[in-house]
Amino acid sequence: MTLETIERETGADPGAAIIVMHGLGADGSDFVPICDEIDLSAAGAVRYVFPHAPVRPVTINGGYPMRAWFDVLSFERGQNEDEAGLRESQAAIAELVEHEIARGVPASRIVLMGFSQGCAMTLMTGLRFGQRLAGLVGLSGYLPLADRLAAERSDANADVPVFLAHGTADPVIPFARGELSRDALAALGYPVEWHAYSMVHTVTLNEIRDIERFLQRVLAA
Repeated sequence: MTLETIERETGADPGAAIIVMHGLGADGSDFVPICDEIDLSAAGAVRYVFPHAPVRPVTINGGYPMRAWFDVLSFERGQNEDEAGLRESQAAIAELVEHEIARGVPASRIVLMGFSQGCAMTLMTGLRFGQRLAGLVGLSGYLPLADRLAAERSDANADVPVFLAHGTADPVIPFARGELSRDALAALGYPVEWHAYSMVHTVTLNEIRDIERFLQRVLAA
């Protein structure tokens, strides 16, 4: 599966890349305005890559086709996860990382970032990727296939910095599920930077500023 993408570059010859995965039913354009608010000038030129998830039927929405990284069979934690869809999208996102490496951006200067389903794909892909990445940013999502991670995780990313954020009033993916994901990663030794915000299933300006500081740190030239 080859993903269509939108690209934005903050300058010529980018030496870093941020691949941003959108949430269920959105598309790659969803996070372009948010990334425009992030100042990474100190890190040099950055290429943002915004892939579009494939269109597929989504069970919780009555089988209606929409852009989705994987099918959602239930909102209950760990219930009937779409492993085939998760692994298909993992492979496609890993291809995007490999493409950036082929374009001259070292893996150590590549960040994966995602919201909701995109957060799940950020963790699914980044923690299993075979070369050390700069960092992972997971927003209002969760850790998929959590019981498989210990066996499948990459040694190269065993200490990759992870930024996790969640809204305390999130009605879509409960705050407690975000906390469980944080705790599962911490138990495996990942350095997790955790942020809780008084918000629903969205992104706030304070969160953007915290993401900016995290990216400035992990992409420091």
